[in-house]
Amino acid sequence: MSKKYSDIKKKLKLEITKTENNDLAHLTHFFQNHKNGVSQYFRPTAQNYLEELHEDLSIVSEPDFQYYLPIKWDIPFPPTSNPKFKFIDLFAGIGGIRLAFQNLGGKCVFTSEWDIYSKKTYDANFGEVPFGDITKIPETEIPHHDILLGGFPCQPFSIAGVSKKNALGKAHGFLDETQGTLFFDIARIIKHKKPSAFMLENVKNLVSHDKKKTFTVIKETLKELGYSIHFKVLDGQHFVPQHRERIIIVGFRTDVFNNEETFSFPKMGEQKFALRDILEQEVDPKYTLSDKLWNYLQEYAKKHKAKGNGFGFGLANLDGISRTMSARYYKDGAEILIPQEGKNPRRLTPRECARLQGFPDSFLIPVSDNQAYKQFGNSVVTPLIQAVGKNIVKEIIKINELKKSQIAVH
Repeated sequence: MSKKYSDIKKKLKLEITKTENNDLAHLTHFFQNHKNGVSQYFRPTAQNYLEELHEDLSIVSEPDFQYYLPIKWDIPFPPTSNPKFKFIDLFAGIGGIRLAFQNLGGKCVFTSEWDIYSKKTYDANFGEVPFGDITKIPETEIPHHDILLGGFPCQPFSIAGVSKKNALGKAHGFLDETQGTLFFDIARIIKHKKPSAFMLENVKNLVSHDKKKTFTVIKETLKELGYSIHFKVLDGQHFVPQHRERIIIVGFRTDVFNNEETFSFPKMGEQKFALRDILEQEVDPKYTLSDKLWNYLQEYAKKHKAKGNGFGFGLANLDGISRTMSARYYKDGAEILIPQEGKNPRRLTPRECARLQGFPDSFLIPVSDNQAYKQFGNSVVTPLIQAVGKNIVKEIIKINELKKSQIAVH
């Protein structure tokens, strides 16, 4: 008889805290992966944790996994049954990229995210606690996978001159040049695990950062690791009512695809979206700006306009699209304000922010408004990612089927 995930969490008093260890990550990853060949990565730590927990809780008669398996996943987005491919989710945030690839029939076998509040949202929706700081996780502890996914933060790259390193007798491979950045962790995992493909997402400015040197290093690093590279800046406004440009980088292993993949980025549709379509019908008055804040924003805008700057609030056109929502939205909501007849404008609600990023209404928001604003501001336009993912998955399935046919022949 299967047990509900919510009941298991309650019984074991599983709660995400600021602890540095990854016990809960091991346990929940084991629960979701005990049948798909990657359980050895999670079972030992999960077993130890469970045994220690049972001793603490005096549940001596139930020390084994068998008491909990199988699990009924009473969560919005349970693990995929009969998956077509495996993927990992790095710098996962609240799971926007995972959601897209899970919708395409994939099974997530590893996820990492350092922020405790994002972990809570992730667990509430996917039944899995992400591992913590990826810089502290050895690549040997990550399961094999078909696709690596990551919306990595763009840190400044320190690119040391090749001639200087030569003079010092040091190696100067591109992988070495990315040390000290979070992209290095993606590169070292790709180098070790050699997934068939990857997809990386970042801000549009990554392309031009440091006179294009940063992006050049990223491209050359990925090519040096043995991948053909495709990249394009795509705008979320073709999928949701929000102007949101992001660079998407896709790579395919050259020794698997022989540079013959037929991948292309999706064509952007002609459909026009309107902000009013994602607004809630009834909104708590607490989202309306106070007189003090509204006056401040107006005076701030006047001051900068007089100086010739473009800084100021964004009073949205409800029949058009919004500005780009950022993680700072929680501060004052200035970039996207909803006009209201006869009263001050208001911020978007967290649910409206979720819709603006293409998350379904079944997506749970178990955190405070401020944390929710940060989380959705940092997330991705999920339908855009899914559209890109669909074309990646086509190539993966094609190559997997080819491998199966070759094995059958031999």
